[in-house]
Amino acid sequence: MTRRETPCLVLATGNPGKVVELRELLQNVDVELATAAALGLRLPPDEPYATFHKNAVHKALFVAVQTSHLVLGEDSGLEVDALGGKPGVLSKRFSGPQGDAQANNAKLLHELRGVPWPQRQARFRCELALAKGNEILFKAGGVCEGFIAEVPRGDGGFGYDPLFFLSAHRLTMAELSSDEKNRISHRARALEKARAFIRQYV
Repeated sequence: MTRRETPCLVLATGNPGKVVELRELLQNVDVELATAAALGLRLPPDEPYATFHKNAVHKALFVAVQTSHLVLGEDSGLEVDALGGKPGVLSKRFSGPQGDAQANNAKLLHELRGVPWPQRQARFRCELALAKGNEILFKAGGVCEGFIAEVPRGDGGFGYDPLFFLSAHRLTMAELSSDEKNRISHRARALEKARAFIRQYV
């Protein structure tokens, strides 16, 4: 009897924080996770579209045509109501192309100076797509609602987590344990929908 080879799922992201979270969220799925870089695959040079959904599809297909493996593309970011939905798809590059999280947080606080608490509503949004070859097989999204704190708190997570306040927990996302974050985050909610498809596919 031959041993079944564990299928490979390629993560189409170069963001180390996202890779850590995706590995944690998919640890109970019988797949071998690999980054595109680890397999020598190219990532798209930019995120050219105005929606998370289109960027996720773009990333998934860009990598999927380079390999025979199933590929997960993901795009996510922060939407702040008082800023008309900004930074949105420019979340990583809010303060410039360097993608500096500390500078992004500082700019966000600057733009929200004087905005009262009830108007500091925001959400993290995640869209993901699973692709094989030149075909999208599955799409899902997830949202986590919160507020933008007036000062950063916590050392966990990455990106805007120190400013994203969760009313139900009375903590910022950066103050949660990784287990707590992986139960409620936008990425967790999107992956919860995709997990059943991945299990069935493999």
